[in-house]
Amino acid sequence: MQERYARLRQIRRLDPEKDFLAIYRLSAVYEFPWDFARALELALYRTYAVPSIGRLLSRTAELTDRTQKRYDDTALLLDAIVEHGFDSDTGRTAVRRINHMHRSYDISNDDMRYVLCTFVVTPKRWIDVYGWRKFSRHEAEASAVYYRTLGQHLAIKGIPGHYEEFAECLDAYEEAHFGWDAGARAVSDATIDLMASWYPRPFAPVLRAATVALLDPALLKAFRYEEPHPLSKALVRRAVWLRGRAVRLLPPRTAPHYARQNREIRGYPRGYRVEELGTRPVPGVRGCPVRQVDASTARRQD
Repeated sequence: MQERYARLRQIRRLDPEKDFLAIYRLSAVYEFPWDFARALELALYRTYAVPSIGRLLSRTAELTDRTQKRYDDTALLLDAIVEHGFDSDTGRTAVRRINHMHRSYDISNDDMRYVLCTFVVTPKRWIDVYGWRKFSRHEAEASAVYYRTLGQHLAIKGIPGHYEEFAECLDAYEEAHFGWDAGARAVSDATIDLMASWYPRPFAPVLRAATVALLDPALLKAFRYEEPHPLSKALVRRAVWLRGRAVRLLPPRTAPHYARQNREIRGYPRGYRVEELGTRPVPGVRGCPVRQVDASTARRQD
């Protein structure tokens, strides 16, 4: 049986600049698949607290009227790049889809760069607190290079370099821009309702409260949620921390677990095609048109 920290030693033998995709895969689909899923959910959720982002998401109705589909599509498009790489047909198709969606709306470069920063910083901060081990320096730097590469494919300007620069950019942007917006609050409520819907209905109120208990003060203030009771907050955070301690005692994962395998992905029980994922706004209906991608690049996901 593979020793629990053998994969970390493998990661440390790799070069974060040259082997960033290999390191990111080892972290995301072998070492911390559950934590990455939760952290990337939180990363996207944080972006709603920037009014220009939350307001746009509210206007498009993608995260209020079609919350599960938007969740699925975002996770699956990002997952396609992780699984197949930037230079694969599937990875290029996923990048094209992301670019086509973003170019349909007036999104500032600063907002795009901030979203990229959340993908780098939030997983490390989550894993350092709740993971079965802390995120290594190699993993943090490889993650920075991975998302720097994604940002270049999305034509984002002024992308930070090392992990610390991503963290500084994120913290400064949130301090300057987090604030109240009614539309953003509606998106936040819809997202929390979605997360609660993944479990039996009687547990929904408890799960909503548990989700809010994991939010930091800046998010609570931006969305005007009541501060959770200190005991409930402590219990929820302790429970997630204990999960990490339990995982540490388990044998290491021997097969990859990609986001497409997550039970939370519910919209495509018969599979999907990467070029069909995402939004295609209709003229005059909360958006503008996006041309279709050639179906020759299709890949069936099972």
